[in-house]
Amino acid sequence: MTQIPPSGQAQPPLTTAPAPARAKTHTVSTLVVSGVLFAGCLAYGAYWLLSSQYRETTEDAYVDGNVVQVTPQTTGTVTTINADNTDIIPAGTVLVTLDPLDAHLALQRAEAQLAKAVRQVRGQFSSASQMKANIELRKADLARAQADMQRRAPLVKTGAVSAEDFHHAEEAVQAAQATLAATEQQFAGNQALVDQISIESHPDVVTAAMLVRDAYAGMTRTELRAPTSGMVTKRNAQVGQRVSPGSPLMSIVPLDHLWVSANFKESQLKDIRIGQPVKVTADVYGNAVEYTGKVLGLDAGTGSAFSLMPAQNATGNWIKVVQRVPVRIALAPEQLAEHPLRLGLSMKVDVDTRQHSGLPLAIAPNVQKQTYATTVFEKEHAGAEEIVSRIIRANVAAKPVRTGKAAS
Repeated sequence: MTQIPPSGQAQPPLTTAPAPARAKTHTVSTLVVSGVLFAGCLAYGAYWLLSSQYRETTEDAYVDGNVVQVTPQTTGTVTTINADNTDIIPAGTVLVTLDPLDAHLALQRAEAQLAKAVRQVRGQFSSASQMKANIELRKADLARAQADMQRRAPLVKTGAVSAEDFHHAEEAVQAAQATLAATEQQFAGNQALVDQISIESHPDVVTAAMLVRDAYAGMTRTELRAPTSGMVTKRNAQVGQRVSPGSPLMSIVPLDHLWVSANFKESQLKDIRIGQPVKVTADVYGNAVEYTGKVLGLDAGTGSAFSLMPAQNATGNWIKVVQRVPVRIALAPEQLAEHPLRLGLSMKVDVDTRQHSGLPLAIAPNVQKQTYATTVFEKEHAGAEEIVSRIIRANVAAKPVRTGKAAS
């Protein structure tokens, strides 16, 4: 209910703000907001002039690296597995062992064949010496036959020697000449096998030695060694598995040699140059860890061009889409050692494009070529050379075994 004041009592007047005061307050608020916006525009303009226009950033970037497959070079059955996923192993570590029985038997056969070849070549040298002695013997026989014929020749006229005997003497000379010629031909044929050559360099011995080296390499390759240091991943090998050359058994990722593949839009590549400095952050560490890198090069094509089903731009339903091209960013090894990364981790890349001394990515070749090598397999034949030398020495210096009474 509304209470009515008593008659004769004055009502209090209504209080309202003056109109000029409200207008003044509104004007101040507008000026403040405008000033803030203007200051923000100035700050952004200064930031763009001094920094933002010289930066190209993308969050479509990921850690990339080498995935080294461990594959056998020979057929065999897996008997031992010495590494599993997430294991960190040094180069040269024996990862998988195959059953060495077949390789060991092949090596023994090759060793026996080498010993046989050495002895056969020794026989060729001995035959050459024997043939040389036979030539001297045949020459003596010919000289004796000729002397007999010459003694009989004057006696034929006196009748002391019959014509038939003289004819036999002539035939003996002819037979001795033929025998000498045949012996000389045999000597020449045998000498051609051993002329100006030693037992160690004889083709038969060299061929047998190569078989020994090949069999030794096959036995050595029953132990699959890590070609590089890194982390084991994608292990597919199982004990008892029958494997063949080229079968992927596991992979190794060298964590000390990683890089970032930053997928920039094609419109962002204009000012990016080889060698420009890059700041990189990983989502796994956040902004607390900042990697320092540099631009290495531009990939050969866009991601869609190398996809399993590349886009057919010549079709009638083609729609233009801004493409992204992978740019390779190198990372400092010492930073990787301090803050390790893994393949596929998300990264944020910020390229400083102030430096324009390098060539554009579209025309600049990668002058810093990447080289990958391993020394793990260099000494596979070291043991084979010792075996070959031992077998040759043993069979060259071997003395013939006497039999019968001479042996007793």
